[in-house]
Amino acid sequence: MPLRDYPNIILGHGGGGKLSAELVEHLFLPAFANEPLAGLGDSAVFAVDRTRLAVSTDSFVVRPLFFPGGNIGELAVNGTVNDISMSGAKPLYLTAGLIIEEGLPMAVLGQVVESMAAAARKAGVTIIAGDTKVVDKGHGDGLFINTSGLGLIPDGVEIGPNRARPGDVVILSGTIGDHGMAVMSVRQGLQFETAIVSDTAALNSLIGRILAVTSDVHVLRDPTRGGVASSLNEIAQASQVGILIEEGLLPVKAAVRSACELLGMDPLFVANEGKVLVIVPPEQGERVLGVMRQHPLGQEAAVIGQVTAEHPGLLVVQTGLGGKRVAAMQIGEQLPRIC
Repeated sequence: MPLRDYPNIILGHGGGGKLSAELVEHLFLPAFANEPLAGLGDSAVFAVDRTRLAVSTDSFVVRPLFFPGGNIGELAVNGTVNDISMSGAKPLYLTAGLIIEEGLPMAVLGQVVESMAAAARKAGVTIIAGDTKVVDKGHGDGLFINTSGLGLIPDGVEIGPNRARPGDVVILSGTIGDHGMAVMSVRQGLQFETAIVSDTAALNSLIGRILAVTSDVHVLRDPTRGGVASSLNEIAQASQVGILIEEGLLPVKAAVRSACELLGMDPLFVANEGKVLVIVPPEQGERVLGVMRQHPLGQEAAVIGQVTAEHPGLLVVQTGLGGKRVAAMQIGEQLPRIC
């Protein structure tokens, strides 16, 4: 305690960057210290009667509630399904807590709830418990949603952010920055020749395909807040390895790249809601890449880099001009309230 020189919480503390990491490290971890929490994965992993479980919780405060390609309801379901899946677990059950602002149109709430139900059916999970609270008008920004999830981890699967090893290959399942730019295009009133649509999707079926061909997967991470760069920085620090990626191999849609240039943003740091980073031993790289490309959510999968023993704890980007730059984790966030 405490955290830089901020006497009060700012938006950056929730952005997935250095401020978020410091809040967790200096406040929450010491207060709640326990072994499952210390892993700092997308979900907590623990055993009950020799059955390994994954549990995760997440809160969604995206603004606006509806955006191209989705809304807060399906985003909440998909986000927690993905967090459970990143430990290699099969997601089974979710809970949902809704904080509703007085005055929210019932039709809007109904549409969000129906989207949650449809997303749960598509992902093969069941929402088995929930809670509803209503707050005074002006105190809730429409609707906030919290979802928690439970999944079972198969025998022989050991996945975590601290398991990356030098020589491993880094695979990305598809284009980056779609979700963050879809939300920002609505907020800023931007229009492009090609519409930017959120990539929100449940990744458990794609992860299941990967684990069906090999259990030798070291790290899975969905690059949400802070984007690909923040996720790879976290992995590099947790595993005390370096990660080197090639800028020219990063799949970015033309409209997303244009929007990022217009707004002065780096696609590497823009949030995604339906993509996964897969880190596997080099001998598994082609096999995993092949099975990913056979899945609808992995058709644009690409090897973007490798894990190295050099520059431990850092993400380094090989630029198109032949140079290298360090892509350090940002202090706060480029885009607040995008999930």
